[in-house]
Amino acid sequence: MDDPVDNKPPTLWQMLHSVMAAAFGVQSGKNRARDFTHGKPSHFVILGILFTTVFALSLYGIVQLVLLLAGV
Repeated sequence: MDDPVDNKPPTLWQMLHSVMAAAFGVQSGKNRARDFTHGKPSHFVILGILFTTVFALSLYGIVQLVLLLAGV
């Protein structure tokens, strides 16, 4: 199903999984080969920017919540 020799482009879920795995440095060779063979770079760039933005805003929100609960 997720064989890199398929000529199908990766699905949105597969691309999102690849972006998250790459962000944390745990991308598998099989998925990386699939992404480089059949994926469009623009899709990964857009998803990477969105993931980074959501991740940074989540961290900011957590810090603000902790500061609020700490009374600072």
